[in-house]
Parts: sequence; C-alpha cells; structure tokens
Amino acid sequence: MKKYTLKQDKAAGKAYPLHILAWEVTRSCNLNCVHCRASSRYGHYPLELNNSKAREVLDQIREVGEPIVILTGGEPLLREDIFDLADYGTEKGLRMVMGTNGTLITSEIAKKILESGIKRVSVSIDGAKKETHDSFRQVDGAFDMAIAGISYLKEHNVEFQINTTITKHNMGELEKILKLSIDLGAVAHHIFLLVPTGRAKDLVNQELDAQQYEDTLHWFYNQHDKVPLQLKATCAPQYYRIIRQEERARGRNVSFKTHGLDAVTRGCMAGVSYCFISNEGIVQPCGYLELNSGDLRESTFLNIWENSPIFKDLRDFSKYKGKCGRCEYIHVCGGCRARAYAATGDYLSEEPLCAYNPS
Repeated sequence: MKKYTLKQDKAAGKAYPLHILAWEVTRSCNLNCVHCRASSRYGHYPLELNNSKAREVLDQIREVGEPIVILTGGEPLLREDIFDLADYGTEKGLRMVMGTNGTLITSEIAKKILESGIKRVSVSIDGAKKETHDSFRQVDGAFDMAIAGISYLKEHNVEFQINTTITKHNMGELEKILKLSIDLGAVAHHIFLLVPTGRAKDLVNQELDAQQYEDTLHWFYNQHDKVPLQLKATCAPQYYRIIRQEERARGRNVSFKTHGLDAVTRGCMAGVSYCFISNEGIVQPCGYLELNSGDLRESTFLNIWENSPIFKDLRDFSKYKGKCGRCEYIHVCGGCRARAYAATGDYLSEEPLCAYNPS
C-alpha cells in the first residue's frame, strides 16, 4: 500500500503546522449537559493549571506557531483569570476565541471579552425552542439565558457564532436553528455530530446512523448558497468528502478561491493540525479522543506536538485501517478518530458511521 503522509510546510519550518488548539481552561461548569464530553460539573478541580503555568503554556504554544486558541471548558467564564489569559495570549500574537454556553454573559462580561482581545465567541444552541435546548442542558432557563448573553455580545459588537450538537433529539429542528442563527445576527453556524464520550456514552441511541449522518451533511452543504453565514461541520469529517462529491456532480472544482478554508481543511484534524489541552495540562489529539499524548508539567508543548507517538500515528495515513485506509478521500476526510476509538478501542480503525464505500 502506498504510504500517505502530510507534506512538509517548508515556509513554516515545521512538518505539521498547528492551526487550531482547544484549551479546556477549566472543567467546572454551571450546566449539566447530557452530551458533555467531559462530564463537567460545578465545583473546584484542584489539579487545574494555575495562572503562572497557564501563561507559560501560552508562551510554548507561540513557539510552535500562531494558531487559533479556543478557550473552552467546562464553562471558561467560571475561571477567574480568564480575561488575563485571553489578554496575554492576544499580546503574544495568538488569535484568541472562546466557546461558552452563553448563560453567564452580562453586559460587563461582554465588554471584558471585547477588551481582552477575544476575536469571536461561540455560543452553544441545541434547540430552536427552549424546551429542546433546556432538556439538553438539564437546566431550566438555559435557553433564555443564552439568548440574553448573545444580546450582550451584540451590544458590544463582539463577533459570535452558533454551535449545535446534532442528535436524533434535535435533528428535526435543524432548519429552525439555522434560521435562528441568522435572526440572532451570528456570523457562522457550526454543527457538531455527537461523539459518544463522557456523558454522551449514555446517548448512543440518540446518535445518528450512517445514512442519517450522510443525509444531514448533504442537506447542510446545500444551505451554503441560501444563507448569509459561514457554515462548518465539526466531528463530521465526511463533510469534506461530500463537498467534493457535490461539486463534482455540478462540474466544478474545489479550491480556496471558491470554497475558502473548506478546500484546505482536513475533516479530522486531530493530532495533525489540531490538538486539545485538558484542564490539567494533558495534551490530547482532540477533546473527544482522551489519549494522553504528553503532559505539559513534564514536557514542553513543542516537544509533544512534534514527537508524540500518537500524533505520529495519526499523521501516517498508511496506518489507517478498514475502509478508511482504502478510501480515496483519506486526505480530505480521514474518518473521526474519536468515534473510531469509542467504537473499537483503536484510534486507527475505520469510522463506524460512514455510509461511503471506497471505490
């Protein structure tokens, strides 16, 4: 079999440029979401990185490149020094963004978000109506509080997007959630396909099957020319195959000029151009793939990024198994490594929820 690996980016001087990093700055959360990958709860997590170490981590990230750094959780607004970290990362030249449930945003908080240099905030909305959203979040009033939080972001001209995790429970509301995103004034709508980790292990019966998955992603693609939003699918690497299939059916090619980042972004970026840092400083391929790839208390981020055996495996496509290993779209899709691991215990096995049969 031909050995597939990523080409070296000579301009960056690194074989594997880091484009995006998600950092779980705290695992504490004020909600109790049924699909939470971290099974977060409200309270103190004693092993979380302190301010001094967190600043050191930002220094080390900057040594690797200038990635987008997503401050996430848990609920990142529960971390007392969150704006100090955002401000420090901004000063270092990193593009700082935040992922939040939106319920803690006040006018004062929105102003601090703007002043700290955070460029965009993602707010999770998992239903077009409060009953659906609140049942996901397991807190009455979560929907109304998130909508109020968005109004404060708009008041202070903070750019925001809507993130939606799709399950059978809310897939019937997708069109309405998309319309809600437009009506709220979001710049983007990102959908996430459920990965059965954390509390979501109890939602296996809510996971879309392979054909529903496929149909949903085709529907999402066909919204591109209909809505004034940036649309992106996450934890759904097949979407990047579907883009090429849809365009080929129209007699068109996919390029950066025509499709922007969708043309150059790989479906599953875990360990390739993206990684995750846990609240305790453990580096993982992604938040849903809880494999210890290095400890920032014992090693540097640069060393982990360049030398982690797990990351090296993920970057060597000749090691991928099953139909993922045979697939002609391996470079643009790659299958969800976290979903493969959850299903089989092997992060190199085939994506279990893919309807496509390689030619």
